[in-house]
Amino acid sequence: MTTLQSNRVRLPGTRSLFLRPFSVDEYHRMIETGVFDRDNRFELLDGWIVAQMPHNPPHDLTVSLALKQVGQLLTDDWICRVQSAVTLATSEPEPDLAVVRGPERRYARSHPKPGDIGCLIEVAESSLDDDREQKGALYAHAGIPHYWIVNLIDQVVEAFADPSGPQPAYRTKMVHGPNDLVALTLDGQTLGTIRVADLLP
Repeated sequence: MTTLQSNRVRLPGTRSLFLRPFSVDEYHRMIETGVFDRDNRFELLDGWIVAQMPHNPPHDLTVSLALKQVGQLLTDDWICRVQSAVTLATSEPEPDLAVVRGPERRYARSHPKPGDIGCLIEVAESSLDDDREQKGALYAHAGIPHYWIVNLIDQVVEAFADPSGPQPAYRTKMVHGPNDLVALTLDGQTLGTIRVADLLP
Protein backbone atom coordinates (compact mmCIF):
# COMPACT_ATOMS: atom_id res chain seq x y z
CA MET A 1 0.00 0.00 0.00
CA THR A 2 1.34 3.40 -0.99
CA THR A 3 1.91 5.85 1.84
CA LEU A 4 0.02 9.10 1.29
CA GLN A 5 2.72 11.72 1.58
CA SER A 6 2.48 15.26 0.25
CA ASN A 7 5.33 17.28 -1.21
CA ARG A 8 5.42 21.05 -1.52
CA VAL A 9 5.02 21.35 -5.29
CA ARG A 10 2.08 23.61 -6.02
CA LEU A 11 -0.21 22.67 -8.90
CA PRO A 12 -1.02 25.65 -11.16
CA GLY A 13 -4.57 26.97 -10.81
CA THR A 14 -6.84 27.52 -7.87
CA ARG A 15 -8.78 24.24 -7.82
CA SER A 16 -6.02 22.03 -6.41
CA LEU A 17 -6.52 20.45 -3.02
CA PHE A 18 -3.50 18.17 -2.54
CA LEU A 19 0.09 18.77 -3.61
CA ARG A 20 1.13 15.53 -5.24
CA PRO A 21 -0.54 13.16 -7.68
CA PHE A 22 -2.55 10.19 -6.44
CA SER A 23 -3.48 6.93 -8.12
CA VAL A 24 -7.08 5.93 -8.71
CA ASP A 25 -6.71 3.21 -6.03
CA GLU A 26 -5.42 5.75 -3.49
CA TYR A 27 -8.29 8.06 -4.33
CA HIS A 28 -10.78 5.25 -3.75
CA ARG A 29 -9.22 4.46 -0.38
CA MET A 30 -9.46 8.12 0.61
CA ILE A 31 -13.16 8.13 -0.25
CA GLU A 32 -13.75 4.88 1.65
CA THR A 33 -11.99 6.15 4.78
CA GLY A 34 -13.90 9.45 4.85
CA VAL A 35 -11.03 11.82 4.03
CA PHE A 36 -13.34 14.23 2.21
CA ASP A 37 -15.89 16.57 3.74
CA ARG A 38 -19.38 15.36 2.87
CA ASP A 39 -20.45 18.92 2.03
CA ASN A 40 -17.82 19.29 -0.71
CA ARG A 41 -17.32 17.44 -3.98
CA PHE A 42 -14.03 16.49 -5.57
CA GLU A 43 -12.77 14.64 -8.61
CA LEU A 44 -9.45 13.09 -9.61
CA LEU A 45 -7.95 14.63 -12.76
CA ASP A 46 -4.70 13.17 -14.06
CA GLY A 47 -3.70 12.26 -10.52
CA TRP A 48 -4.65 15.58 -8.91
CA ILE A 49 -7.59 15.90 -6.53
CA VAL A 50 -9.52 19.07 -7.32
CA ALA A 51 -12.63 20.67 -5.91
CA GLN A 52 -15.57 20.79 -8.29
CA MET A 53 -16.98 24.11 -9.35
CA PRO A 54 -20.28 25.12 -7.70
CA HIS A 55 -23.30 25.02 -9.98
CA ASN A 56 -25.51 27.97 -10.83
CA PRO A 57 -29.14 27.74 -12.05
CA PRO A 58 -28.31 27.95 -15.80
CA HIS A 59 -25.84 25.10 -15.40
CA ASP A 60 -28.30 22.86 -13.57
CA LEU A 61 -31.09 23.66 -16.02
CA THR A 62 -28.82 22.79 -18.94
CA VAL A 63 -27.94 19.44 -17.36
CA SER A 64 -31.67 18.69 -17.00
CA LEU A 65 -32.41 19.73 -20.58
CA ALA A 66 -29.53 17.65 -21.93
CA LEU A 67 -30.60 14.62 -19.91
CA LYS A 68 -34.09 14.85 -21.39
CA GLN A 69 -32.94 15.37 -24.98
CA VAL A 70 -30.25 12.70 -24.93
CA GLY A 71 -32.42 10.24 -23.04
CA GLN A 72 -35.10 10.40 -25.72
CA LEU A 73 -32.65 9.09 -28.32
CA LEU A 74 -31.09 6.22 -26.41
CA THR A 75 -31.78 2.61 -27.23
CA ASP A 76 -32.12 -0.05 -24.53
CA ASP A 77 -28.38 -0.75 -24.77
CA TRP A 78 -27.44 2.66 -23.33
CA ILE A 79 -28.15 4.68 -20.20
CA CYS A 80 -27.37 8.25 -19.20
CA ARG A 81 -25.76 8.96 -15.82
CA VAL A 82 -25.81 12.44 -14.27
CA GLN A 83 -22.77 13.90 -12.46
CA SER A 84 -21.50 10.41 -11.65
CA ALA A 85 -17.92 9.20 -11.78
CA VAL A 86 -16.18 7.41 -14.62
CA THR A 87 -12.87 5.64 -14.03
CA LEU A 88 -9.94 6.35 -16.36
CA ALA A 89 -6.31 5.25 -15.98
CA THR A 90 -5.18 8.19 -13.81
CA SER A 91 -8.45 10.06 -13.34
CA GLU A 92 -11.93 9.75 -11.95
CA PRO A 93 -13.87 12.76 -13.26
CA GLU A 94 -17.57 13.29 -12.74
CA PRO A 95 -18.88 14.62 -16.07
CA ASP A 96 -22.24 16.34 -16.10
CA LEU A 97 -23.63 13.56 -18.30
CA ALA A 98 -22.16 10.21 -19.29
CA VAL A 99 -23.80 8.03 -21.93
CA VAL A 100 -22.67 4.51 -21.05
CA ARG A 101 -23.60 0.94 -21.81
CA GLY A 102 -26.44 -0.42 -19.73
CA PRO A 103 -28.03 -1.79 -17.73
CA GLU A 104 -27.78 0.36 -14.60
CA ARG A 105 -26.79 -2.54 -12.33
CA ARG A 106 -23.69 -3.11 -14.46
CA TYR A 107 -22.10 -0.40 -12.27
CA ALA A 108 -23.08 -1.69 -8.85
CA ARG A 109 -19.44 -2.27 -7.82
CA SER A 110 -17.40 -0.13 -10.19
CA HIS A 111 -17.79 3.03 -12.23
CA PRO A 112 -17.93 2.97 -16.04
CA LYS A 113 -14.55 2.58 -17.72
CA PRO A 114 -13.51 3.83 -21.19
CA GLY A 115 -14.84 0.77 -23.00
CA ASP A 116 -18.26 1.38 -21.44
CA ILE A 117 -18.50 5.03 -22.49
CA GLY A 118 -20.11 6.29 -25.69
CA CYS A 119 -20.20 10.03 -25.03
CA LEU A 120 -19.34 12.43 -22.22
CA ILE A 121 -20.99 15.85 -21.87
CA GLU A 122 -19.83 18.81 -19.80
CA VAL A 123 -21.82 22.01 -19.26
CA ALA A 124 -19.32 24.85 -19.17
CA GLU A 125 -19.32 28.48 -18.16
CA SER A 126 -16.56 29.44 -15.70
CA SER A 127 -15.02 25.97 -16.28
CA LEU A 128 -14.84 26.35 -20.08
CA ASP A 129 -11.05 26.48 -20.41
CA ASP A 130 -10.58 23.50 -18.08
CA ASP A 131 -13.23 21.51 -19.92
CA ARG A 132 -11.60 22.22 -23.27
CA GLU A 133 -7.98 21.74 -22.32
CA GLN A 134 -7.65 19.52 -19.26
CA LYS A 135 -10.72 17.33 -19.55
CA GLY A 136 -10.53 17.27 -23.34
CA ALA A 137 -7.01 15.85 -23.14
CA LEU A 138 -8.00 13.33 -20.46
CA TYR A 139 -11.00 12.09 -22.42
CA ALA A 140 -9.05 11.90 -25.68
CA HIS A 141 -6.22 10.01 -23.96
CA ALA A 142 -8.75 7.51 -22.61
CA GLY A 143 -10.16 7.00 -26.11
CA ILE A 144 -13.63 8.35 -25.31
CA PRO A 145 -15.15 8.45 -28.81
CA HIS A 146 -17.38 11.51 -28.39
CA TYR A 147 -17.16 14.51 -26.08
CA TRP A 148 -19.52 17.47 -26.04
CA ILE A 149 -19.17 20.80 -24.27
CA VAL A 150 -22.40 22.75 -23.90
CA ASN A 151 -20.76 26.18 -23.92
CA LEU A 152 -23.05 28.59 -22.05
CA ILE A 153 -20.81 31.59 -22.69
CA ASP A 154 -21.07 31.41 -26.49
CA GLN A 155 -24.38 29.51 -26.55
CA VAL A 156 -23.00 26.71 -28.69
CA VAL A 157 -22.23 22.99 -28.46
CA GLU A 158 -18.63 22.03 -29.15
CA ALA A 159 -18.64 18.42 -30.35
CA PHE A 160 -15.33 16.54 -30.34
CA ALA A 161 -14.68 13.16 -31.97
CA ASP A 162 -11.92 10.87 -33.23
CA PRO A 163 -9.49 10.85 -30.28
CA SER A 164 -5.92 10.40 -31.41
CA GLY A 165 -2.38 11.72 -31.41
CA PRO A 166 0.80 11.33 -29.35
CA GLN A 167 -0.30 14.37 -27.37
CA PRO A 168 -3.88 13.37 -26.62
CA ALA A 169 -6.41 15.42 -28.53
CA TYR A 170 -9.52 15.05 -30.67
CA ARG A 171 -8.94 15.24 -34.40
CA THR A 172 -12.43 16.56 -35.08
CA LYS A 173 -14.15 19.54 -33.50
CA MET A 174 -17.46 20.94 -34.72
CA VAL A 175 -19.12 24.01 -33.23
CA HIS A 176 -22.92 24.00 -33.48
CA GLY A 177 -24.94 27.19 -33.01
CA PRO A 178 -28.43 27.42 -31.48
CA ASN A 179 -30.23 26.65 -34.75
CA ASP A 180 -27.97 23.73 -35.66
CA LEU A 181 -28.49 20.04 -35.04
CA VAL A 182 -25.91 17.94 -33.21
CA ALA A 183 -25.91 14.21 -33.88
CA LEU A 184 -25.69 11.64 -31.11
CA THR A 185 -23.53 8.81 -32.45
CA LEU A 186 -22.81 5.68 -30.41
CA ASP A 187 -20.82 2.69 -31.65
CA GLY A 188 -20.73 4.29 -35.09
CA GLN A 189 -24.51 4.52 -35.32
CA THR A 190 -26.29 7.88 -35.32
CA LEU A 191 -29.29 7.54 -33.03
CA GLY A 192 -30.73 10.95 -33.83
CA THR A 193 -30.12 14.67 -33.65
CA ILE A 194 -30.75 17.35 -31.05
CA ARG A 195 -31.38 21.03 -31.79
CA VAL A 196 -28.78 22.99 -29.86
CA ALA A 197 -31.36 25.54 -28.72
CA ASP A 198 -33.13 22.71 -26.89
CA LEU A 199 -29.99 22.22 -24.75
CA LEU A 200 -29.55 25.89 -23.83
CA PRO A 201 -31.20 27.70 -20.91
